[in-house]
Amino acid sequence: MTLEDYLYYIILPILMLAIILIFYRFLKGPSIADKIIALDLLITTGIGVISIYTIVTTKSTLLDVAMILALIAFLSTVALSYYLEKRNRK
Repeated sequence: MTLEDYLYYIILPILMLAIILIFYRFLKGPSIADKIIALDLLITTGIGVISIYTIVTTKSTLLDVAMILALIAFLSTVALSYYLEKRNRK
C-alpha cells in the first residue's frame, strides 16, 4: 500500500465523515459558540483535505490558501473568546 492509496482509501473517507458530522453540529448547534467552534473545526478539516490534495498532486500552490485559512480560523477563535469574556463581565 503506497502513501497515495493510504490517503485515498483511509484518510479522505475519515475526513469526509468528520466533515459531515461537524456540519451537522454547525446546523444544530444550540448556541452561537457551538456554531463558531464547529465552523472553526470545518476550516481545520478543510485544511487537512487541502494538505492531502497537495501531497497527492505534488503542487504546493494551495498551501498558501491553507495557511490563510488557518490564520482565519485562529483569529475567529480568538474573537469568540474575547466576545465570550466581554459578555460574561456584564
